Amino acid sequence: MMSMQGNNQLQTNSQRRGFKSLLLAALAFSLMTVCVKHLGGRLPVAEILFARSLISLAITRFMLSRVGVSPWGQRKRLLLLRGLLGTAALFCVFDALASLPLATATVLQYTYPTFIALAAWMFLRERIHRRIGIAVLLGWLGITLVLKPEWLGTSFSGYSPLSVSIALSGALFTALAYVCVRELSKQEHQLVIVFYFPLTSVPIALLFLGNQGVLPLGIDWLWILGIGLFTQLGQIWITEGLTLLPAATAGSIGYFQVLFATLWGVLLFAEPVDGWFVIGALMVLGATVISFRSRQENILK
Repeated sequence: MMSMQGNNQLQTNSQRRGFKSLLLAALAFSLMTVCVKHLGGRLPVAEILFARSLISLAITRFMLSRVGVSPWGQRKRLLLLRGLLGTAALFCVFDALASLPLATATVLQYTYPTFIALAAWMFLRERIHRRIGIAVLLGWLGITLVLKPEWLGTSFSGYSPLSVSIALSGALFTALAYVCVRELSKQEHQLVIVFYFPLTSVPIALLFLGNQGVLPLGIDWLWILGIGLFTQLGQIWITEGLTLLPAATAGSIGYFQVLFATLWGVLLFAEPVDGWFVIGALMVLGATVISFRSRQENILK
């Protein structure tokens, strides 16, 4: 009996650590979007991705050497697939941030928890518990109220259908990449999983960049450094979180990034906040609490 209680306590602590990691990842990724938005389309998307990946590659390789772990891993095909999916997702996300308003790009990106739940059910055989399904739905509705995207009306008014499609594609690629992370975490060190992302994206970004590079000027270097740093931190924390929590649960917790992004919009871009924001924020918080408590109850059963 004592042993069972001890195991339950360890699992609960792991879930709390996963929850904290995912919140930190959401914060880091929201700061990354601020940096991308500040560049204002002055640099090609491929150049931003290349700079971000180069910084991440150097940091992750250094961290791997410090802990004495080989960077190459064992499931190389799945690691490469995770890298390709992550690269495709970032291309789409960066392009959407450059061509759409921050709020609209963010809400479109955050359709990915729905894709995560479906992909985890299809490929990992993770059950979609009713509470998790409710959390995903509640969080998505909350995001809609917080951001009030114009496309919620009658059409994608004012927005290019191509840009909207790219943003939704980014959500799909993100979901598939996170499902790969969930599967890889059963066998690979989390830093190895992170390492393969920039290892894959550096040559791909260079290929797309060609001779179209633009020399960054002044404060642009600071935003580029911020993109690399915050994306690296986000990747480390999201990988740890997905190691400790089921993919569907992790996806619903990730809705916090939308709240963070909206906060930066208010503070940095003078975007207004009204009653709909408050209601939507409470719905997002409720979705997060439901998903986390549902997971804890399953452990204790």
